[in-house]
Amino acid sequence: MKRLVKGMVIILALTMLVPVRSRAQSIADCIQQLTLDYQKLAGLKSILQQMYQGYEVLSKGYNSVKDVSQGNFSLHEAFLDGLMVVSPTVRKYPRATDIISDQASLISEYKSASFAFRQDKHFNPDEVGYMMDVYNHLISASLKNLDDLAMVMTDNQMRMSDAERLAAIDRIYTDSHSQLSFLRRFNDQAYRTALQRSKETNDRQTLKNLYGIN
Repeated sequence: MKRLVKGMVIILALTMLVPVRSRAQSIADCIQQLTLDYQKLAGLKSILQQMYQGYEVLSKGYNSVKDVSQGNFSLHEAFLDGLMVVSPTVRKYPRATDIISDQASLISEYKSASFAFRQDKHFNPDEVGYMMDVYNHLISASLKNLDDLAMVMTDNQMRMSDAERLAAIDRIYTDSHSQLSFLRRFNDQAYRTALQRSKETNDRQTLKNLYGIN
């Protein structure tokens, strides 16, 4: 009888033990799953944190580059604007005054010579016309030089450094001075031609008077 009771107790215990073990296993599985989920969540959080930090670095880097580029652009813009302003060094450059002086002399000497040659009977109409064409060409070139000088010497007209402006003024001076020199050589040659023709006319008239030739 005792053996029977003992056997029944053992069977009952074994019967009861199975659900306990199953429940314990189920709880253990849940804990393990939660642990895995937490690890995944922590890993995901770490990844997100790294991504955010990377974004901050990129954002700061972009803003830094943007600020630097904008700063450089502002400096570049200020530099270009500065090139539009004529400095006192350029304004006081003696060659500029020399150009104006040469142009004034060219105009004055042109007017005097052209008036004299048009009145001189030693030149025929074709020769006078040729002279006027030469003068007109010189005057046009002279006015262009004055326009170029005004552009170089006036603010907000051309983007040029001081060195470039001074070099431009030098070129204008060389050109204008060459024009004045050419005008003087041209006028001198015309005067000599008129004088020679005048002498020849006088000589012929003297011979006519000497020999009574009409």
